[in-house]
Amino acid sequence: MTQATTSTQLPADWRDFYALTKPRVMSLVIFTGLCGLLAAPGSINPVIGFTAILCIALGAGGAAALNQWWEADLDAGMKRTMARPLPAGRMQRTDARDFGVMLSAASVVVMGVAVNWLAAVILAASIVYYAVIYTIWLKPRTPQNIVIGGGAGAFPPMIGWVAVTGDITLMPVLLFAIIFMWTPPHFWALALFVQSDYAKVGIPMMPVVAGEKSTRRQILAYSILLVPLAATPWFIGGTGALYGIAALALSIAFLALSVPVAFRTAGEGDKMRPEKRLFAFSILYLFALFAVLVVDRIAAAQGWL
Repeated sequence: MTQATTSTQLPADWRDFYALTKPRVMSLVIFTGLCGLLAAPGSINPVIGFTAILCIALGAGGAAALNQWWEADLDAGMKRTMARPLPAGRMQRTDARDFGVMLSAASVVVMGVAVNWLAAVILAASIVYYAVIYTIWLKPRTPQNIVIGGGAGAFPPMIGWVAVTGDITLMPVLLFAIIFMWTPPHFWALALFVQSDYAKVGIPMMPVVAGEKSTRRQILAYSILLVPLAATPWFIGGTGALYGIAALALSIAFLALSVPVAFRTAGEGDKMRPEKRLFAFSILYLFALFAVLVVDRIAAAQGWL
């Protein structure tokens, strides 16, 4: 890892430290973690529940900061990331590293002491998965980086669930699997319209290495697999029909949007609109899917269904 080439202006503003946590990504992490907590059977003290979600947020923020610390030079070479605090020269690299380590360590310790140690171990695994396995090992080496590395973003609902129950059952594993399967088509839709950035800095994202045609077909394949997987919690009796029907409807819509992406050829002059539509809907999809999971749980608990 080389030193950042940009000049550093100190002291860093608090907003730069906040930006290191990737707040837009963190919002989805917090939401899915909260939904896992609210959908889990049993109950949890509201203060302990808030602490669990706070720890998930801190852990995600810490891992994001470590990711940006390691990739500062790569970020400087990509248009969509060059304005981040480190490549823009607004803070010292070591400050980002120390901030990431502090948030990560604090999140795991507090989760273990205040909630339970199984949730803390899973949180620690998610941080290491993203900051080390994905960022350092997978991302610069293989076009399957986002497939294997997708596990990092799939942990939050499992952590939220385990915070309540204290154990791992099939349902939190399925929630993990849904996000794991959702990640490749979500991220590759983005990678298709920013692939020149990745090519410029030598990151072997799927469109760069395997080409657009292969990437588009794989987006379709993962979208097809997502349809039955998203509905599996209903099939096994872990949720009610409200979730099951919504999961099928959302997943079929996701699949429908992936079809024009899969069969589109480069140079059609539409400014990657199908890819941008799929990427935008994929974010809405995950928010809606996990929201209806909670609504289904509340409806069942209240005897509305």
